[in-house]
Amino acid sequence: MVLVDNGSRDGSVEMAETEFGGCGKLALQVIRNETNRGFCAANNQGFAASRSNFIALLNNDAEAEPGWLEELLRAFEGDARVGMAASKILVWEDPSRIDKVGHLIYPDGQNRGRGTGQIDRGQFDQVEEVLWPDGCAAMYRREMIDEIGGFDEDFFAYADDAELGLRARIAGWRCLYMPRAVVRHHRGATLGVRSGVRLRLIERNRVLLAVKLFPWSLLWLNGVYAAARMAAGVWAAARGKGEAGRIEGLGAKFGAAWALLRAECEAIVMLPKMLRKRGEVERIRRVPPREVKALLMAHRIGLKELMESAN
Repeated sequence: MVLVDNGSRDGSVEMAETEFGGCGKLALQVIRNETNRGFCAANNQGFAASRSNFIALLNNDAEAEPGWLEELLRAFEGDARVGMAASKILVWEDPSRIDKVGHLIYPDGQNRGRGTGQIDRGQFDQVEEVLWPDGCAAMYRREMIDEIGGFDEDFFAYADDAELGLRARIAGWRCLYMPRAVVRHHRGATLGVRSGVRLRLIERNRVLLAVKLFPWSLLWLNGVYAAARMAAGVWAAARGKGEAGRIEGLGAKFGAAWALLRAECEAIVMLPKMLRKRGEVERIRRVPPREVKALLMAHRIGLKELMESAN
């Protein structure tokens, strides 16, 4: 096992070393970062330290139920092009409610967990193909990571699993959702659901994702889709629905607007780098752009669902 610590000061690393430091083949290898290097860099360190054929990610705000690893491993049996396995992620505070079971995407690059907020009535209890797994609890094939690379560290956090997952799909890899691989997730535990930093990273990174990986036929319409999403968000907020509806007070609303403006400005500055990386993606492409567009539209989330559900 590999534990990557991003500069924590709460004694959690020492506790983990005490509990798992001498567990034979499962002995814990700890990588300590003095500062928070972000989700992407930390997981890439874990990838580099691991020597296994399959790599499972589990965030510190997620708790896996017994049999989780075994169920994820089953996804890779029988098909060598399955490179990713997605968990059934439930809300920790209310495990009758779904956090996400794979991902969906809106055509401007904003992605959202499939089934987010729904009561778990067994509607997602079948093994099926999904767009990509949520990075808080996922498994990846080592061969896939070696071929396409790890997380894009320019993303730092948020939409990073979407970028890695879509890049893998472009390279011809598949993702299976395994409903018996169950995890309970503390939602928004990293930065808080109302954090301006979180909002800024989500908005900035959805632009970077689209610029780097979307087919040109879809990218040209990005501004139109983004404007529609923003308008729908304002309407949802006016009725107290969705994430925007949870922002209370005039000051908080101005803070959210400022975070969005900063996000767009940061994305513009980073566009040249993303366009260069876009060219690099062509080296691993196995799926033509028209098929990538069809894939994204097949796993598209509706505007109403996107803006009126809370992530």
